[in-house]
Amino acid sequence: MRIVSAAEAVDGIHSGERVFVHGGAATPNVLLGALVERAADLRDVEMTHFHTEGPGPHLAPAMAGHFRHRALFIGANAREAVNDGRADYVPVFLSDVPQLFARVLPLDVALINVSPPDEHGFCSLGTSVDAALAATRHAKRVIAQLNASMPRTLGDSFVHVDQIALAVEVDEPPHAHEASPIGEVERLIGQFVADLVPDRATIQMGIGSIPGAVALALRDKRDLGVHTELFTDVVLDLVEAGAVTGAAKEINRGKIVTAFLMGSPRLYRFVDDNPMVEMRPVDYTNDTAVIRRFSRMVAINSAIAVDLTGQVSADSIGTRFYSGVGGQMDFMRGAALAAEGRAIIAMPSTAAGGRISRITATLAEGAGVVTSRAHVRTVVTEFGVAELFGRSVRERAAALTAIAHPDFRDELTDEARRRYHV
Repeated sequence: MRIVSAAEAVDGIHSGERVFVHGGAATPNVLLGALVERAADLRDVEMTHFHTEGPGPHLAPAMAGHFRHRALFIGANAREAVNDGRADYVPVFLSDVPQLFARVLPLDVALINVSPPDEHGFCSLGTSVDAALAATRHAKRVIAQLNASMPRTLGDSFVHVDQIALAVEVDEPPHAHEASPIGEVERLIGQFVADLVPDRATIQMGIGSIPGAVALALRDKRDLGVHTELFTDVVLDLVEAGAVTGAAKEINRGKIVTAFLMGSPRLYRFVDDNPMVEMRPVDYTNDTAVIRRFSRMVAINSAIAVDLTGQVSADSIGTRFYSGVGGQMDFMRGAALAAEGRAIIAMPSTAAGGRISRITATLAEGAGVVTSRAHVRTVVTEFGVAELFGRSVRERAAALTAIAHPDFRDELTDEARRRYHV
């Protein structure tokens, strides 16, 4: 490993190469900025990554022709580029991404953001192991930000200095992510979901106001475990409340297992050198064979819309791509296969300030089905719980109409009668 300036570090990246970018709170913005400064010298550099935090300068309209993003999950800063045709979206299960780098998408360069090396020469990938570990193993060249402010997370999270060609020394705290506000709708949903979570369960939750509300309602539970792709401050809140101990987990007992994390500086201090937190790549955290080993696994995910047959749209609004397939199906299926598992879709009943029902007669034209009607088990809104496993289409339509917003129930009832003979 050779320490250089940011400009020197990216000087060897050439036109036509494929570059992996470390994502989430670990986005290496110093290296990204230096690379964009070289844009005039570059053509058709493919930038592949999950969502990144920060401005994403390579995604700007002026960068078309110089950089093209291959999105494995669409972050907020990439939506415009994807939907304008300046970037490409790859529908892929999160658990499959390491395999992509090994077999389908060979990487020329990996840009990563890591902690400084320890006395043995190992740097930690910090807040995001996800597919970054696979990227470092398969890329021809690894370029790193050695970041004095990156927490040293433990688990399968380490890269040795011998794997790093060039490095830039920085002191840039991981991106902080503010908690989403929790309103009355989210509180009602949180309570309904929490009622489905038994003591000693292992949980998976994502980011946003609904997971925050669920966590608030889980504080009186006992010996919960966490096995998830992502965790935020709400998990730390449950640890401090005594609800999360991991004592009943069938594997990785006592450990919070995750692939990446985002939150406040408080969260980053908590995970630094903390043996309770075990970072693992997504082909472990999201492996259905691993997930199903937790007998009381509860997966809690969200959706853009659910139709009356139970089809779940989560990556697009009609034909407009919004996020990605991500890990929803990995956890929905893994939890469903567990002995006493629960696979839950939790969402507000409406969108757009109450003007649109999220429970719909049919999905919008072009909307992607992330979770099929055969995989969905339980749907929760602020109006209750619809149990769909083993239910016919006719029964599903009735159950989902019952938890839709009252403003839309008459319309949905008419559609259910017309289409499904309710």
